[in-house]
Amino acid sequence: MSAEKEFVPPFVSGAGALSGAQAYRRTVLIAGGAGFIGSNLSRRLLAQGDRVICIDNLETGRSANIEGLIPNPGFAFFLHDIVEPFTVKGPVDRIYNLACPASPPKYQRDPVHTLKTSFIGALNLLAIAEKKNARILQSSTSEVYGDPDISPQPESYRGLVNTVGPRACYDEGKRATETLFYESHRQTHVDVRIARIFNTYGPRMDPEDGRVVSNFVVQALTGQPLTVYGEGEQTRSFCYIEDMLDGLTSLMEADELEPTIFDPMNLGNPHEFTMLELADLVLHLTGAKVKREFHPLPKDDPLQRRPDITRAKTLLGWEPKVPLHDGLIPTIEYFREEIDMAQQRIGGVA
Repeated sequence: MSAEKEFVPPFVSGAGALSGAQAYRRTVLIAGGAGFIGSNLSRRLLAQGDRVICIDNLETGRSANIEGLIPNPGFAFFLHDIVEPFTVKGPVDRIYNLACPASPPKYQRDPVHTLKTSFIGALNLLAIAEKKNARILQSSTSEVYGDPDISPQPESYRGLVNTVGPRACYDEGKRATETLFYESHRQTHVDVRIARIFNTYGPRMDPEDGRVVSNFVVQALTGQPLTVYGEGEQTRSFCYIEDMLDGLTSLMEADELEPTIFDPMNLGNPHEFTMLELADLVLHLTGAKVKREFHPLPKDDPLQRRPDITRAKTLLGWEPKVPLHDGLIPTIEYFREEIDMAQQRIGGVA
């Protein structure tokens, strides 16, 4: 195993670097901080007065997502794979573990590394949380439910997951990490939170993410047929990024005296859409005149995905506010700008 690295954020290095520390609420470490959710969370926390330490190997995270944050004196970025042990000099009050490829094409590229990121990476972050007496949140996923035979899915549902299918490296990695967090809390009393995140979309998604919102929008904007798998009747529930950030930060800051706060919690939008309904909405909002192109349904692709968010409503007072129609408008505009910039870089015509 590699020797443990120590990262020294600029705001704790050098003489007097901690002067003025009272101007900050706390120091937050975000693993996967250059990714879609992580980079948006970084902006949110910086705006609220936190220092942010971003750890990312840029395997699926994007440097473009955080380049505007680099000049901020409260932001520090370290290029690192959390599978390798590391520590951070100075105080850490909160840790968000958002580090793992989340789209099937990306987590299937190197399934063993996906498993390592989920489990070994979480072990390394839990060690930091214990050492720093920090609260830590694990970004789990609706994929722990597999291809469910009940809908909506409550946290008590144990799932219907194929342990040796093409999605297993991600599904089982996240399931095992939930167990790791649960047992770490029982054994060492580390303060943990577990968020089961359902499909989230919005600005700073990777145009090549490989999931349905980005696929449909990019295809529509570039004049390609929309790729629909199966008959398009499978459903998903889509949560806008700002709503998801509200849920994640509310869960992180929830009262630890509530005995069930350490158990997994669904975060997502309970409104369910078929893929055909999503395709029609994207075509309407983009004005694209393209057709749908049907392909065979991938193995183990869930037919239903809809969260029961009763616990989040009860314990956090949280529920999504942004309808899919409204959230797609800024999302489409973001992708339009990304496509225009990419075409300019290669000398194309927008």
